[in-house]
Formats: sequence, C-alpha cells, structure tokens
Amino acid sequence: MTDISKRQFLAAAAIMAGTSAAARATAAELPAHERALYEGAQREGQMTWYSGQFNAETSEAVGRAFTERYPGVRCNVVRSTSQVAFQRLSQDHRAGVAQCDVLSSTNSGHFTQLKRQERLMRFAPRNQAELIPAIQNIDPDGYFHTSFLGLFMMGHNTNRVSEADAPRSWQDALDPRWRNQLAVGHPGFSGAVGVWAVQMRKMYGWEYFERLERNNPQIGRSAIDPVTTMNAGERSVGLCVPIGSTLLSASRGNPLRLIYPEEGVLATIAPSAVIANAPNPYAARLFMEFQATREMSTTVAGFFNQPLRNDVPVPEGARPLDAVTLLAPSLEEQESGVPEVRELWRDTFGV
Repeated sequence: MTDISKRQFLAAAAIMAGTSAAARATAAELPAHERALYEGAQREGQMTWYSGQFNAETSEAVGRAFTERYPGVRCNVVRSTSQVAFQRLSQDHRAGVAQCDVLSSTNSGHFTQLKRQERLMRFAPRNQAELIPAIQNIDPDGYFHTSFLGLFMMGHNTNRVSEADAPRSWQDALDPRWRNQLAVGHPGFSGAVGVWAVQMRKMYGWEYFERLERNNPQIGRSAIDPVTTMNAGERSVGLCVPIGSTLLSASRGNPLRLIYPEEGVLATIAPSAVIANAPNPYAARLFMEFQATREMSTTVAGFFNQPLRNDVPVPEGARPLDAVTLLAPSLEEQESGVPEVRELWRDTFGV
C-alpha cells in the first residue's frame, strides 16, 4: 500500500469512526421508541419520501434535518405536486415496484382511498401526542397521520395593487375589474387547489368558477405557481396561495402581501402515511415519528410554514390560528369531490 493510499484509508476510517460515534451519541439521546426504529433504519440506510406538501426548498431542508437527527439514514426527497405524487405512486403500484416509503399529500382523499385498497401500513407514531390536539388522530384506525397544516388564502403584488384596493374576499375576485389580473393553480396537479375548489363549490356552487373563468385567470399547476407569477409582475392577485411560499418570497424582497379572505382561509390538515410495501419500513416509520418532532416543526416554520406544535411559534407575518377562520371540507367530501371538480374545471377552463 502506498503512502497516499494509506493516508486515504486512514482518513476514510477516521470519517467512518466519527460518523459511527455521532450515530451512537444520537441514538443514546433518542427516546426508546425512536431508538428501536433507528437501529433498524441504520441497516436500511435510506428512505424515499414522495413530498407533495412543501415546496422543493422546504422539502430538501426537512430531508437534511431528518438525517441530522438520525445520522446514517438518508432521506431521498422526491418533490412534486400532490396529485403528481399520487399518480407516481399509482404508477409504481401498477408496475409492481416498490419505491416510495412515505407519501405526503395535501389531498386527504388520497389516503382514504389507499386505506380502503389496503395499500397503507398501519402505524401510530408515539410523537403525535405532542402535536396540536385538534390535528391528532385524524384516522382512528392509525393508517395516516397529520404532517402538514397548510393555510391557503389570497395574495397580491403591492406594486400593482394597493392594500386598500386589493380584494377582501374570495367573491371579490369575481369582480370584472380583476379580468386578466388573477393567477391560480390547477386541481388536476395541486391537491390543495383541488380541495380549495371543493370548498368554493360547497360555499358558492360551480357558478363561482364559471364567473371566475370570465376573468381569464392565468392557470399554472402548483399552488405555488401564482406566487411566482405575482413576483414577475405578470398578474396582480393570486388565489389559493400557500402562506409559507408567499411569506418566504416576501421576506426575500418581493412585493407580496397576504390577504386573509373575510370568509376564512382554506385549512388543509394533510397527512402522511407509510406505504404497505415500503422497501425501508424501519426508516419509513422513523420518518413518521420525525414529522411530529420539534425539529420538524422548527424546520418548516423557518420557511414560514405553520408548525404542528404549540412549542414552536408561528412564522413572522402569520396570524395565530385562534385569530383565523378556517375552512375545510371533510375527508369524505375531498375524496369524492376532488375528482369531480377536476372534470368540471377542464370543461369550464379548457385546461
């Protein structure tokens, strides 16, 4: 062995030893139920997360935070819109392959369907007992659990529309003066936009969208797309925009302001679940535990998302939950309603 190869070997050995020592130290500090899963997860070494709840930047940060808490277990982040994540999972199933360990979607109807098809693993994370009480135990049978509390509202470009002139309600967006000034995502791609469309139809009937179509909104895919469109100054007002992406963009100097509609904001209490044929079941269950930890809530709040725990403050610029009217269709309404509004949307908007 040459001197160079010896040095390389010794350096690699030192790194491996340091990593092992860090893993041992971390394991000793973990609660017993996490430690047991971590031991199995280390043998697997990785897990794959189909992430449809956060934007790419936040999702990658969550993946890094997971590995920091559990050294030696890599989180492979596959970020897309919720509908695309669900379609990818469906394609995996039809092909008879197992790639996804944990699915996270803003459309809770995905999980009631997967549960009925016996495609989810039953697992109750012990850490969920530390979440905000109202979002615990959304599935009494323990197949899926809250991992995202998304608030979706309106926003406007302050260079194009003043606060005084901005719309104040969901129905204000139907005023003809907003023709060619609106941007919105697509329920065929975004789970949140699908749920929002179900809620608007519930409140105002499909006439709401027939009138919205007359204002010629720019239709993207993700609920995040209107934020990008407003940043570019292409449109003045965004509908069903996520609080996190909007506040994050504003914090970076973009001329954006949130609008809390008078009727209330859409609240997507959205779950994650371990897929029944998960290739890394220990790491998958460990990730479910992680989503209820303080580290997870702190990470997502750092990107202006709503934390799931009362011991993590809401991001700057957001209102406390008890000061907001929350609108949300039931799980049953989401499962049956989202496919319906997708078809109606295509008929009405032609896309």
